[in-house]
Amino acid sequence: MAETEIISNSESNDQFFEGVEKLIEIWFTPAKNADLRKITRQQWENVLKIVRCEIISFTQSEQVDAYVLSESSMFVSRRRWILKTCGTTTPLRCVRAVLALAQDVAGHSCVHNVFYSRREFARPEVQLKPHDNFDSEVKLLDSFFGDGRAYIMGPEKDCWYLYTLLPLEGTVAAVEKEQQEAESGRGEPDQTIEILMSDLDPQVMDIFTREHSHDAAYATKESGIDKILPGMVIDDFLFDPCGYSMNGVAKDGCYMTIHITPERACSYVSFESNVPVSSYDEVIARVLAAFRPAKFVLTIFATPDSPAADACRQLRKYRSLSAYEEQEAQYCRFSGYELQYALYCKFPS
Repeated sequence: MAETEIISNSESNDQFFEGVEKLIEIWFTPAKNADLRKITRQQWENVLKIVRCEIISFTQSEQVDAYVLSESSMFVSRRRWILKTCGTTTPLRCVRAVLALAQDVAGHSCVHNVFYSRREFARPEVQLKPHDNFDSEVKLLDSFFGDGRAYIMGPEKDCWYLYTLLPLEGTVAAVEKEQQEAESGRGEPDQTIEILMSDLDPQVMDIFTREHSHDAAYATKESGIDKILPGMVIDDFLFDPCGYSMNGVAKDGCYMTIHITPERACSYVSFESNVPVSSYDEVIARVLAAFRPAKFVLTIFATPDSPAADACRQLRKYRSLSAYEEQEAQYCRFSGYELQYALYCKFPS
């Protein structure tokens, strides 16, 4: 969305922006009086300079601080940090600085778990190191966290990359990790749904331009974003000449975030939330109705004690997906989490 991130194609006159985000999430082990929210805004701004983005807006609930960035979003709670950035940003370059602030300012000295994920870039060749390829990203992450696990799911052009400290269930390492967590009592219910959409309806995408909408609030209401998860406090931003970002936070610590690249040559929308529901059918239906994608990647993470624990195995029952063909699906059980990856394409009309 920042103007410096736009790449022009002189042959077609199309503008290109890499909407695909890199998502890093770090959980710290609970410690007395430790809280990532002790880190100041100025300190976060210094961190984000390394990433090549900046803070645009801020909102919060009792449990989470939410920042809208020039390229996507950041969420900070007591022991979890989430950074999601698009374009040619370099989020993994800031991890060392975040770990230092977590220890020196927030009082967190031990990392409990890490998740780094992204969809395949539309134009990987324009990304800056280490994000020019997944092997380089994994190498850098291992330099911070030791021997993590790297997974690639789905077909080449629509694959989804994941790095985590969690081993697949059934391995010796997985059993040992589960035993350690049971003894320490550090586990807690957790769930995340992410819908990564491409080839979107041009009429919908027009809403997220200054030519169509005079401000972000109008675009939020016109598109139906405000109805996807009712009750959220919404912090939204409409870029000039186009592009949109929003964070929503609830009193219970739940969040949702949506980022939109509306250019027709590279239209892309991401939706993410940690709302704890037993079925994501209605949420998915509202998201798909709002944006009308031709193709999307859907991922669901859930711990066994989460209300969403069965969601990974329910997708084929969802009415919300009836207009789409499941082209690829992979189900995995990690130590403490279940994951469903699926790729959907619109049935030919």
